[in-house]
This record gives sequence, structure tokens and C-alpha cells, in this order.
Amino acid sequence: MRFSLRALRYVVETADAGSVTEAAKRLNVSQPSISAALSQLEAELGVQIFIRHLAKGVTLSPAGQRLVNDARLLLAHARDFAQSAQSLGSTLHGEIVVGSFSTLATRFMPGLLSGFRERQPGISVKLEEGDQQEIIDGLVSGRTELALSYSFAVPDEIVGEKFCELPPYIVLSADHPLANRSSISLTEMRDEPFILLDLPHSRDYFASLFTASGIEPRISFRTRSFELIRGLIGNGQGYSIHNAVPRTTIGYDGSRVAVVPITEKLPATHVMALRLKRHALRPAVQTFADYARDAFAVGGQFAPGSIAPARIDAA
Repeated sequence: MRFSLRALRYVVETADAGSVTEAAKRLNVSQPSISAALSQLEAELGVQIFIRHLAKGVTLSPAGQRLVNDARLLLAHARDFAQSAQSLGSTLHGEIVVGSFSTLATRFMPGLLSGFRERQPGISVKLEEGDQQEIIDGLVSGRTELALSYSFAVPDEIVGEKFCELPPYIVLSADHPLANRSSISLTEMRDEPFILLDLPHSRDYFASLFTASGIEPRISFRTRSFELIRGLIGNGQGYSIHNAVPRTTIGYDGSRVAVVPITEKLPATHVMALRLKRHALRPAVQTFADYARDAFAVGGQFAPGSIAPARIDAA
């Protein structure tokens, strides 16, 4: 079987563009050249990669989707090889794409990216944020090779390494009568309006906490933005539950919140480094994974016990 990296680039670009014509424009290559390369590759592999739609472009067949996912990673390895060959004996170079659950990105990625840039200036990190389903889709499609996320609903084709546990905390207004308590039972909040971080799988986790406590939350507001939740809480509109708590109690609008431990021993979330099982990490990606692991280990910037929430009297 003989096919070139150029042909794989044509396949990936055509899949992303949705048509051979648009792929040809993006690559500055003639349309017949791309069509011929795609047909030859399909003949070599013995599978149909694209389903052609008259005057409506192309879509991937199931086999084509798998091929494109693997081709993205193979092309990334090829770019690394080329850069390494050009800089033998020097430090690692290249671009990597890392995914991160949105709340974890806000809490941990600024420190991780800054520290990693100092350690490995030759590696450029592109960050893609999303909810759990978007993180998994990015890994399966090959758009990202590593992700910092949770252990929610991880499919068999994804493997993960646990970095830390984040227990749930109650977030309420700094003016709330319970704000200065050392801990609060979730049952004490049963009659108060609950503001839900409404993300796939996250909402199921929060529901499980209420089920474990034997109460039904009074959901008053749903949003995908935790900063909006903090603002609503700071203005006395309810309370919420959060795990990746910020190191500040001040919201974007200047309002104040309190973050208080929950009395009950409820399930924590597991922060994981996720990757596709069937592919080994490229050297540059592995270097970032190692750096992130060290950051959450004893002595690291996010060492156990160092990421507890700030108190409401903090500046």
C-alpha cells in the first residue's frame, strides 16, 4: 500500500471544507489534482472515504471519519519529525493542541501555560476549551491530543491519568447568614434557589449530590457560565455548587461571594489528563503532560492542599 502525506492532507482539508472545490482553494491546488488523489487513496485502501453529493459537496463515510481522525494525528507526527530534523540537538519544537474543560481552564491553565512556556519556549500550545462532550469529541476527532478534564462519561477509547480530586463547595453570597460558617450541610440549603452550571454531564454530577443528600434542588436559573453564576450569587439571587473554585471571592461585577465546604462527605470530581488510547503521545505533547502532572504533584504549583478556596475576607 502506497500513499503520501500530501494525499492525507488533501483528505483532511476536504473533510474540513466539505467540498473538493473549497479544499482546492484553501490549499492552492487544482481541483482535479485533489479529486485524483482522493480516488487513488480510496482505491489503495479499498474503502469509500467520501460520499459525494451532486452540487452539495461531500460528507465522510463512517470509515472515512476514522481515517480522517487518524490522519490528523499522523500529520501532526510528521510535522514534529520535520521540525526535529531541522533542529537536531536543540530543544523540542512544535505546536500542540490541548483541550480543557472550561472551568478547569479558567482555574489552572493560566499558570500551566505560563510555566510551560518558560520551561519549553520552543513548544507552542493552542488551547481549546469546552464542556465534557466537546472535550471528548476533540480527542476522538484528533483535533486535540491531550485534555485536562473530568472523569465524567469517558468512553473506552479514551484513557485518563488522575491528577487530583476537587471536592464540591457551596458558593453563596458574602452577605448570606451562613457565609462565615466553617461548613454547611446541603440540607440547610434545600429551600433556597439553586443556580445550575448547566453543562453536559456536569448537571448529572450536581444532581447526584442532591440525590445523595436526599433533597430536591429548587433550580431558579441555568447557565453555562460560572462567572455569570458568581455574579448572580453575589447579588443575592441564590447559591450554587462548584469544584474548581477560584482563588478570589470577587465577581466580575465587583460583588462578593463566599465559598464554604459541605458538611456531608459527597463525591469529589477527578481532574484527569485524557488522551486517545490507540495513539502514543508525540514528544512535545508528552512533555506538556509531564509538566502538568508535576504541577499537581506534591511540591507543584497546584499541590494537594494548595487549591482550597479563598476566604471572604481575602483581598
